[in-house]
Amino acid sequence: MISDRFRRLVRHQLSQFADRAELTALGLYVALPVPGGELQLQLVGTWPESDGLLEPAEATGPLLIGGEQRRWLPLRRGTVVIGALRVDSANLAWPEELQQRLQGATTVLSEARCLDLEQQRLQLQLDQDRRQRSLLVHQMRNPLAALRTFTQLLLRRLEPGDERRLLVEHLLQEELALDRYLEALDPPEGAASLPAADGAEGPLLLPPALAPERREPLAPRLEPLLARAAATAALQGRVWQPPSCLPEVQVPGAVVAEILANLLENAFRYSDPTGPLGLWCRSTGDSLELAVWDSGPAIAPEERQRIFGRGVRGQRGEAQGLAGSGLGLALARDQAEACGGGLELLVPASLLAPGLPEAGNAFRLQLPLS
Repeated sequence: MISDRFRRLVRHQLSQFADRAELTALGLYVALPVPGGELQLQLVGTWPESDGLLEPAEATGPLLIGGEQRRWLPLRRGTVVIGALRVDSANLAWPEELQQRLQGATTVLSEARCLDLEQQRLQLQLDQDRRQRSLLVHQMRNPLAALRTFTQLLLRRLEPGDERRLLVEHLLQEELALDRYLEALDPPEGAASLPAADGAEGPLLLPPALAPERREPLAPRLEPLLARAAATAALQGRVWQPPSCLPEVQVPGAVVAEILANLLENAFRYSDPTGPLGLWCRSTGDSLELAVWDSGPAIAPEERQRIFGRGVRGQRGEAQGLAGSGLGLALARDQAEACGGGLELLVPASLLAPGLPEAGNAFRLQLPLS
């Protein structure tokens, strides 16, 4: 297959020889597959365009035989010939300057054809990946819907005062969060996204619920997250210190919960497995501060800014062989900035407030309330 972009380049390259009166015709042929799997040179561009003097190249015919007034300059991809430039001249002499110009055009067309083939290969792979992703998302919705149905049935069987009811409600909330991420994997037109960071490869897609302009009460969003953190701490045998109360403010609740979920996951995974950790919060008239803190060890000074880059992981996690993608902090900071706020690292945690550990780390999220 030959793209229109490559055809335009061929026309441009060949037309540059209009000043050479001795040239009677130019033709570019590229190797394309034919039925049976073999390759055949097929004509894709000529000069002059209106003459129609050049015929298709036959693999065994006399057309490929050069002569004193006709030359074939190969297009190569490494050692493989991927095409040829046919040059017909009215003169027997081929000046060195003309030969160099022709060779330069051949080099340009060779590189362009290689890039054209690579672009087509990548586009085909991208299309296949998109189809595969859509199929996986479709198939994942079925078991997720079944889990949600079973959870709702289980919730109906529990009495209002049953202490297990809250756990089942939190489970249902987590299933709904998974469903939002499935929507982000196969987004509709106009889906929410975060702008690309400087030097990043592209924007990050987000579920529609994580649009930064969607403001809502904070407490209902954080209660399931705090319950999850308490359960994780209990399983690890750690002390978990939640805030004494949550401020009654209107913020992008889903975004805040997502940021804190990433920060808490990092704290449980990378901090001292025997030390306490918690969530601290403070609300003033025009801003909200939330921070996830732990009791150590402190992140090295040379890493304290670097770890906010996409794909960057701290030395501690790598040294211990802990799994991670290096995206959590980068995503959290991007989301905070999209809401008009910021995310920073404070060391030690006691910089937040008296009574917090004189060691460890604290990741503080700051958001405007206006």
